[in-house]
Amino acid sequence: MPHKSAFISIVGRPNTGKSTLLNTLVGKKISITSHHPNTTRLAIRGILTDKDYQLIFIDTPGLHKAKTALGTTLNQVVDSSIKDVDIVIVCLPAIESIGSGDLYIARQISAQSSIKRICVITMVDMVNKQDLAKQLISAQDLANKAGFSWDEIVPVSAFTDEQIQLLIDLLVKHAENGPAFYPSDMFSDQDKLISIAELIRESAISNLREEVPHSVAVEVDDLQERPDGKLVDIHASIIVERDSQKAILIGKRGSNLKDIGTNARNEIENILGKKVYLALHVKVIENWQKDSKALQKLGFIQN
Repeated sequence: MPHKSAFISIVGRPNTGKSTLLNTLVGKKISITSHHPNTTRLAIRGILTDKDYQLIFIDTPGLHKAKTALGTTLNQVVDSSIKDVDIVIVCLPAIESIGSGDLYIARQISAQSSIKRICVITMVDMVNKQDLAKQLISAQDLANKAGFSWDEIVPVSAFTDEQIQLLIDLLVKHAENGPAFYPSDMFSDQDKLISIAELIRESAISNLREEVPHSVAVEVDDLQERPDGKLVDIHASIIVERDSQKAILIGKRGSNLKDIGTNARNEIENILGKKVYLALHVKVIENWQKDSKALQKLGFIQN
């Protein structure tokens, strides 16, 4: 049997289950998740390797109506991720009506003539069979409006693993014959510092409300392994846009910041395989989401 490989973008509106799906497909925590929309801000690759195939998944930010320079940049990440891939997965949650945002995405992928288009109905564990049947019909209507037909429509639950293996099998079916692009023991090509910054951000936004999570960014200032090799020292900055947000993150007598550090440190130790000393401080960069220089410094815009 010839070896198969494919580059696969996972796209959709914010909060449609893209990152959870990626983590479930790969079997590792590659992309951070939260209940806040637009948690994902980068194109993150997760790699699933078998002796007969290698699937490279690209998790993308939720496509949305941009209100800031950051929002525009995130949408550009999505647009570029649709090009130069073999397969695009469009996530449509079973619990939400299909709307204009989904139609915009469908029309974007309709313009890419050489790709396979897979519709994944996510969160099916949260609806009954009748509502799922209605969503399947709506998904087909969506493709018709955009001028194409889905190559597959697959209802899944990343939470219960329902039909995840079926989805993998179908992706392999549509993959072309090709080599493995990454070593078999590699699950992501994401830079270690970026992974650490994302885990800190995940911890920081987990209990935040309203607009504050969108104002949070993280930058790793320094990472040094101690001479004995048993401990890694990490210093990182949590960045917000206003002094009031800084106060929320720090909390009374630093209680919130301590909890953020404890939760993030546990996750970081899992990926590094070593004990970590994590020092966090919070700083304010006013309106950084609208500042192109700040976005460049934080790595959202490349030089």
